[in-house]
Amino acid sequence: MPVYNKLVRDRIPEIIANTGVQFSTRILDDQEFLQELKNKLKEELEEYLNTNNDKDAIEELADLLELIHALADRHGSSFEKLEEVREKKAEKRGGFKEKIFLIETKNE
Repeated sequence: MPVYNKLVRDRIPEIIANTGVQFSTRILDDQEFLQELKNKLKEELEEYLNTNNDKDAIEELADLLELIHALADRHGSSFEKLEEVREKKAEKRGGFKEKIFLIETKNE
């Protein structure tokens, strides 16, 4: 039996059970959950970085977005509040639409 030891989406046990495969799970405590969300974020980011077409990139970005929702909730916030913070930062510092690449600065 393969060993995974990783955070999975809520319906994965149901999906596995429907295939007739035996499995075991446990519920994480809050500290473990935060750490596993971070681990999963790294995993999904790596998968996104390794995509080579728009369809796969969108799939991985959706996974990252799901994790961002969960992390916002875990930090006592909401996706809506997170979006407010993002909008304020974009208003103050801009976004990334202009494709600006800073090469260097010089102190004079």
